[in-house]
Amino acid sequence: MPARGVEDDVLTGEALLARFMALDAFLIEHQSLWKPRPFTHLQLPWETSHPELATWLRARSLEAAESAHHQPALLEHAPEPFASLAARALSLSAVGPLPNHALEAASHRLNVDVPGRKWQQIEAFASRLSFARPTRHWLDWCSGKGHLGRRLLQADQQLTCLEYDPALVLSGQALSQRHQLPALHIEQDVLAADTTSLLDASHTPVALHACGDLHVRLIQLASAAGCKQMAIAPCCYNRIGPTHYRPVSSTAGQSALQLNLEDLSLPMSETVTAGARVRRQRDTSMARRLAFDLLQRQLRGIDEYLPTPSLPVSWLDKPFAEYCYHLAALKELSTIGTQDWSAVEAAGWRRLAQVRNLELVRGLFRRPLELWLVLDRALFLTEQGYTLRLGTFCETPLTPRNFLLLAERD
Repeated sequence: MPARGVEDDVLTGEALLARFMALDAFLIEHQSLWKPRPFTHLQLPWETSHPELATWLRARSLEAAESAHHQPALLEHAPEPFASLAARALSLSAVGPLPNHALEAASHRLNVDVPGRKWQQIEAFASRLSFARPTRHWLDWCSGKGHLGRRLLQADQQLTCLEYDPALVLSGQALSQRHQLPALHIEQDVLAADTTSLLDASHTPVALHACGDLHVRLIQLASAAGCKQMAIAPCCYNRIGPTHYRPVSSTAGQSALQLNLEDLSLPMSETVTAGARVRRQRDTSMARRLAFDLLQRQLRGIDEYLPTPSLPVSWLDKPFAEYCYHLAALKELSTIGTQDWSAVEAAGWRRLAQVRNLELVRGLFRRPLELWLVLDRALFLTEQGYTLRLGTFCETPLTPRNFLLLAERD
């Protein structure tokens, strides 16, 4: 891990705007490096400008790319401008942990039915919540079964859980009743107009990994309802209705940075390390799709990427030729004809290694872009009169989506 620097602190006050403006300039200046996806381009536009870096990355193995995926900024010996970009990206995305505070031990069996990693995330999230005034009524937004709300609930407090899935609402209500907790579980589409009636100033809303439009809707409704405090850990910035990002703060609204759904997916490309079997399935699927991409360019006589639908994992057990015939039929391509299938498949694996290594350049911008998006939410809340603290609530291996916004206002 990189050493903690002077900028690696919780962001508050004027630092929020200053960091946003610096990130905005960085992302705009270098968007030619992080917007094009190696998966869809045989040759990236920036490779002509930085041929030494491109050649070096293309020569590396798939295993080398995998080992650098989570922390591309720590990759050594890469030709410039990689190291310079990495240093700047690390500096601009450095945010420290929010202060930890003692958390009362969980009630007996409260973590039953909660996956281990999810429970650890809940514990970490809960341990970072500290507000100037005591909480009277928690509002667990997109609550699932309400595990987070129940963990936060203390004596003399109430809990309301809003959830879209009726099965989760029923399960959550049953769990709350089993623990004899004063919790109300409501089936609700939080994007619906009538959600407004379910929030009032007495609530302290919390959202742990509510996706895209869902957490944006919360900060808009909660601020309008007069909620005095809230805690939000955003997730899945690409889960939005429009095809292009609509900034929520006036500051971000003035930015020249334009983001589509593909751009918004970049922060989500960092995942917690999967098991060997899952990684092998992922790699095989991508290698086959890349091999088919080379083939379809040849068949169509058009040198451009052709999107293909995802196939079930079971298709990875079928012969490679059958896999390609099926995709060709789905895309209504002409007869494939005789092919050296071993050579085509091998080309897909070679291209996968190149793609993964070239993606390390994009990887440098994952965290800066995510922080830009989180700061857009933070700046919106400051515009609504809130005092903001932006920090992390856990280490990246537990979840890469570890930014937490704590908002308070008088």
